[in-house]
Amino acid sequence: MYRSLSRNQRSPPSFASAQMRRKLPTNTVVKFVPQQEAWVVERMGRFSRILEPGLAILVPFLDRISYTQSLKEVAVEIPTQTAITQDNVTLELDGVLYYKVVDPYKAAYGVANAEFSVTQLAQTTMRAEIGQMTLDTTLAERNTLNHNIVNAINVASESWGIACLRYEIRDIHPPVKVVEAMHSQVSAERSKRAQILESEGARQSAINVAEGEKQAQILASEAQKTQQINRAMGEAEAIRQTAAAEAQAIERVANAIHGNNGGEMAAGLHVAQQYVEAFANIAKESNTIVVPASANDVSGIVAQAMSVFSSVADNQKRHANRLKSPTKPSTIVEETSGGIGSEQIDH
Repeated sequence: MYRSLSRNQRSPPSFASAQMRRKLPTNTVVKFVPQQEAWVVERMGRFSRILEPGLAILVPFLDRISYTQSLKEVAVEIPTQTAITQDNVTLELDGVLYYKVVDPYKAAYGVANAEFSVTQLAQTTMRAEIGQMTLDTTLAERNTLNHNIVNAINVASESWGIACLRYEIRDIHPPVKVVEAMHSQVSAERSKRAQILESEGARQSAINVAEGEKQAQILASEAQKTQQINRAMGEAEAIRQTAAAEAQAIERVANAIHGNNGGEMAAGLHVAQQYVEAFANIAKESNTIVVPASANDVSGIVAQAMSVFSSVADNQKRHANRLKSPTKPSTIVEETSGGIGSEQIDH
């Protein structure tokens, strides 16, 4: 088979046809056609039939094997060529074309040199497709470009009995200045993304710090609130316990005073003790003190305090009797004792 060379070294079609004729098998009446090959037989210069793989009987002198077509997939190297993109950038490209013969009759009589024709078709189609795309699209969508080239070749080569299976672009070489500009663009884009990521990181860090401070303040305020509530509840409970204890103590003192014959005397003795203790500490905190007129008469002070205590007790008894018999009004005579004189002594 004829192999395509570069544009300056490609052989003319006549030389390729001569090579193909020298490879044609001769008519020996009995022939064996190899697998994956198809032989086109002409009888007296006209197409007669296509010999399939296996045994074949030919008529001497009348039948002649004019073409042999390989039904295998063939890879053809597409030489390097230049193409101009839509944004006026000149590119150098090369590729590989894969095709196979699907109709030996059309491949023999539809085109003079199937391989040369499909190679030229691939080159022109690739130039046309690249002319409709920009440089960035050409570099990024190579698969789309290959698919479009295959479709265009199949439409044009249908009458040749050839099917293009796939086309692969091997290398794309932009101009040196374009490559340098692309590298600069990539560097700038990476620097931009790095700065954006850094700023986003700083922003997220500031947000996290502010959110942490906010949560810390909220937790601290809640802790302080809970502490104040607990302290208030503790103080309230302490006040209740103290009041209950004082009430219980007063109740016990009252029961002790009214339940015993010597209760009033014991109360007087307790008052006298408190008086003596208060009088002993009266000058410890200030230079100015207030003392009774007869500070040395402890017995008189105790007697006066007991008189007041007895008067209060008598009034409570009379009030309790009046509540028991509300229909009988009674005259309440209140006795008041003389006041305790005092004088101010400055030290």
